[in-house]
Order: sequence, then C-alpha cells, then structure tokens
Amino acid sequence: MTAEYKVHGDVAVITINNPPVNGLGHATRVGITNGLEQARADASVKAIVITGAGRAFSGGADIAEFGKPAALAEPNLHSVILAVEASEKPVIAAVHSVAMGGGLELALGCNYRIAAPGANIALPEVKLGILPGAGGTQRLPRVLGVETALNMIVSGEPVKSELLAQLPGQKLFDKMAASPESLLDEAIAFARSVADTRPLPLVRHLPCKHPLGDAYFQFARNMVKGMAKNLPAPARCVDAVEAATQKKFDDGLAAEREIFVGLMMTPESRALRHIFFAERAASKIPDVPADTPQREIKSVAVIGAGTMGGGISMNFLNAGIPVTILEMKQEALDRGVATIRKNYEAQVKKGKLKADKYEQRMGLLTTTLNYDDLKNADLVIEAVFEEMGVKQKVFEQLDNTMKAGAILASNTSTLDVNRIASFTKRPQDVVGLHFFSPANVMKLLEVIRGAKTGKDVLATVMALAKKIKKTAVVSGVCDGFIGNRMIEQYSRQAGFLLDEGALPQQVDRAIERFGFAMGPFRMGDLAGNDIGWAIRKRRAVEHPDMKYSRTADKLCELGRFGQKTGAGWYDYQAGKRDAIPSELVNKMIEDHRKELGITPRKISDEEIVQRLVFSLVNEGARILEDGIASKASDIDMVYLTGYGFPIHRGGPMLYADQVGLFNVVQAMMRFQRNPRDDQQFWQPAPLLAKLAAEGKTFNQTT
Repeated sequence: MTAEYKVHGDVAVITINNPPVNGLGHATRVGITNGLEQARADASVKAIVITGAGRAFSGGADIAEFGKPAALAEPNLHSVILAVEASEKPVIAAVHSVAMGGGLELALGCNYRIAAPGANIALPEVKLGILPGAGGTQRLPRVLGVETALNMIVSGEPVKSELLAQLPGQKLFDKMAASPESLLDEAIAFARSVADTRPLPLVRHLPCKHPLGDAYFQFARNMVKGMAKNLPAPARCVDAVEAATQKKFDDGLAAEREIFVGLMMTPESRALRHIFFAERAASKIPDVPADTPQREIKSVAVIGAGTMGGGISMNFLNAGIPVTILEMKQEALDRGVATIRKNYEAQVKKGKLKADKYEQRMGLLTTTLNYDDLKNADLVIEAVFEEMGVKQKVFEQLDNTMKAGAILASNTSTLDVNRIASFTKRPQDVVGLHFFSPANVMKLLEVIRGAKTGKDVLATVMALAKKIKKTAVVSGVCDGFIGNRMIEQYSRQAGFLLDEGALPQQVDRAIERFGFAMGPFRMGDLAGNDIGWAIRKRRAVEHPDMKYSRTADKLCELGRFGQKTGAGWYDYQAGKRDAIPSELVNKMIEDHRKELGITPRKISDEEIVQRLVFSLVNEGARILEDGIASKASDIDMVYLTGYGFPIHRGGPMLYADQVGLFNVVQAMMRFQRNPRDDQQFWQPAPLLAKLAAEGKTFNQTT
C-alpha cells in the first residue's frame, strides 16, 4: 500500500506510505485520489486529513520514476492537486519531518495546513536545473509573500516549519502542532473545527503582488545572474514567480509549466539530474550486496600529522569518532595538532563552529609516538610520504601491531594497493582511502579496492564515508587510480599546448571560461609543481617511451614550485594568491620552442578546451574498459567533487555524451594528425570508438 485510508469518526485520514520519503510515484498518486473519492462518497465523513507515514510528509517526486512514462501517467501531480482543490469537504495537510518539492506543492493545494515543529520545508527543484512544476512558483508566493517564496525557490534550501510559521502575515500554516507525536490528533481535531466552514479557502484565490513590481524582479534577476551565471534555472524561477504577480492563477500555472518543460530540455538540467543519480549510484558496488555485514568503527588511528594526516583526522573528529595520531617525532606531532587547532579556531572566529563543539572535537584527539598505542583502533589510515619503501615499513609494522579485524588503509594517490597489501598477512583487511587535499574540505574520497580487499571492508568504508560527509567512489588498482590517471593526460596536453604556441595564462583562461574552477597551470602552482616533477621522473624509468613537454621540468629546475615558493608558472606577491603572468616564464617557454625548432602557431580557445577535456574522456574510456571504474558516472563524480570540473556540464563523460561521441572521435582524429602531439594517445579508446559507431553514449539512462 502506498496510500492508506482510515476513518476516525467523521474524519478520513489518507496516509502516504511509500518509504523512505513517501515519494509521489504513480501508485501513490492513485492511492491519494482513490482516498479522496472514498471520502467524498461516505456521507459520515465531514473532513479529510492527508499526512505521511514514517519519516516524511512527502519528499516529492519518486526518483525511481524520473525520465520514465510513470512520472507523467495520470493522475499526475497536477491532477492530484486539482482533485484536492475540487473536494467538497475540507482537506487538511498534516505536515511533519519533510515536505519538499511535490510534497509541499500537494500541501499547498489543500484547504488548510497544520505543521509539526522541526519539519524541513523546501522547493529544491532548482538543484536539478528545473523549477517546481506543479504550482509551487504560483502558490508559495501567495502564502509567504513574494520575497520569502522567491528566496526559497531560487536557493532550493529547506527552512524549518516553526521559522516560517513566525513570519508576519504568513498563510502557509494555519496552525502549529505542539509536537510531531501529537500532530495527527491535533490535525483531526482541527479538521472537525473547520468541517462546516464554507466557502473552502484555496491558495489559488489569494492575491499575489510585490509593491515594487518590475524594479524588484529586475533586482532579483541581477542577483541571480551573479550567483548562478552558468545555470539557467534560477533566472527562470524569477520569471515564473513574476508571472504569479502579473497573470491570473491558471495563466500563471501555464507559464510555469512552459518554463518547466523548457528547462527539462537544457543540457544544464540534464547535467544536474545526472549528478543527482550519479552520487547515489556511486555508493552501490555491483558485487557487494546492500545487506553486506559491516565492521564496527568506534576509533580511528592516523599515521602522520602532516597536512594530509591532520586533515584526515579532522573528518573523523567532526563526526564524533575518537582519533589517535602517530608521528615519529614530538615536534611533528606538536605542529600537526597546532594546525588542527588553528583550523578549528578559524571556524569558531567565522561563526561556523561553536566553541563548545571545538573543545569537544579536540577532546576526541590523542597523540602518540608509539605504534602499540594504536593496537585497539578499528581503522588505521597511513598518510606518510608517497614512496613504496616508506609504505612497506609502515604496513609491516601495522600488520604486527593492529588487532585482528582492524581495517588497514593507505592514503596513497598513485601507488599499487595490491603491493601494499602484500606487506601484510591480512590483504583482505587492506584498502586504499585516497583523500584529496585539503582533506577536511574536499568532498571526494577514492576507495581503492585491492584484489583481495574483503567485501565487508568495502561496505564498511563506504558507509563510513557517508558518516564523514564524503562522496566515495570505488576504483580498482592502477597507477593514479581514476582521478590522477586521467589528470596526467590532461596535464600532458597542457604542456604540448605550450610547446606549440600557447602561454599558461591563455590555457588557464580558456578552460576556466569553460567552467573549471582552476586551469592546469594555476592548479599546478597550488598543488606544487615538484609533485608532478617527481611523477615524471618515475615515469622516465618505468615508461621511457611516454612523451612529455620538457617545459614543466625546466620550470622546476629553476626552483619555481608554485605558491609555496612564491613563483611557479606565475609570479606571486607575499601574502597573496593572485596569479601574475611571468615574463621570465614566458621567455623560458619561447626559448624552449626555439631549442625544439618550433614556430609557434595561434591556438584557439576551442582547441585548448577540446584537447584538455577530450584527453580526460579518452583516458576515462580506457579506465572503464580496464574495469578500474564500474560505470561512467563514477568517473564524473570523481571529477566533479575532486578536480573542479564544472557542475553545469555534469562531468567529462556526460559532457562527451552531450557533445556526441561521434563528434568527440572526429576531434581526436584531427588531433592525431598533429606531429607535436602524442598521436598514439589520440587513437580513440576501443570502447569510445564502439559506442560512437553504434550511436550510443557512456551514460545510457541519464
């Protein structure tokens, strides 16, 4: 049953029951309308209450129906709301816990609304690149006023029911219940009190105006444009709410619907909807059932108190999990703890963290110089120098020290997790947990699955990732895993572009206009150019045939490692992070071209973007073929949450789908003809070539 019907004396109660959030799927919509008809036909029923079972009134549309015929099948949500409005008996929405999207729109269609305190009220559709499509933009301004409603619709953020109930002149809630537990009883009593009231009030009959009219909406558009320049939905939300103030109600509904349909067709909405599903799909591992038993994680140990170790520790402290940090020297421990304190104190100063919470978190932190003090931890994460010999010593020691059943994790960003596991007698307990710097801020967590990593270990760390508010993506073992394996090709292309005629500032500007948070050269300066230099030195031994531009090596030979040295691809002023184009670097690049006998050519921004982005796509296709990632959307999540790929484009693999894989392959074949590029790399990956030939995409269902 997705909607239950019960009669309490002279009041019928329709309870939406479609766990986990009472999504308004087709069966639920049928259940609601059937309940309304049953109540209409029963002469003993004087009023009707609609509420939700469990943890929600209703979270809105059923995501399982997105993009499927069932989402539009009659009765659709518009039809359900019309049936509510047409009821000859008063309909009261008893709202608790969550009323979002279509759930709130359903409540707005009722004659009255009673709410429990603590309920989250929102119209979050803008986060999917659309707007409320069942009257939300027309009804909410009528009950909350234009400005409050528009702020909620444009932001998509939830507001607590008791805060909305306190707004002067609000007509959203007719009554606040004393508690969630008493809500239903109070709603039934309220229903009896209005059972004979006629005419029945409807939100559609309320006036909707703003005193400043056109001037206010122009101001709102300017604000939205500055905040969401790459996303059309927020500006169109303004248009829809403006229609509510200018048109008759039904005409406003028609305008809302027209805008909704138009937004559904935009690439930006497809990207945001793809991200919505991709984030949920990332937590599902094909051969690890949802009911796989998990290990209990009550305490965590971290090896290393440097930037990564401290940041990793903060994630667990924030989640209320005790952490012990181990270092070899007391001075290193003291520096690490001081940095953690400094980070928390900055949050307190900005008002983002209460002082008592800060003290509580620091109280969960202990430090040690002795491995024996870690032996009872449930999870240990090493965050030591990225060199296999160092990792070997640590894992051999952990194997001898840690209790049976403890999970042994490496924060390696490139190294072979299978080899690391071989340093222990318990490879089933070893997993890679690749945090991204700064680890206490970045959302991405690459979970590296070794050949012998236990399924219970995977299930445990994926659940733990949610607890510490990370987006976890599973990767197989290869050099660089998903993210760094792909970024190497991106960086190689950036170097070739310098050899051929571009300058760092042009490359960065082009890709940042495309939407990246930071171009490859600014990113190198932030991360430290010496990191890439070390990788290229290792590559020279392991893969001497791999082609690179020598420009980055020449930069490092000058000691220009980036922001930390005050000079990299750009010049930096003390205490500032502004990237200032460097005449010295530009001359170095020009001199290098002369050494190679290259006559520089003019390179378009379009070519820069295509070479950088399609290099990610081609390597991503190879990663899928190799089984390193189980699905294209996992690759997109890595790049959206860890590498600054523009959200409105949905990730490299979805972007390729939207460009058209045939067009991507054609571009690669052009790049193959460039003698200065790596012709072998631009041979389209077999999977990419196959999908393009068949007219298919990487993401078939989004």
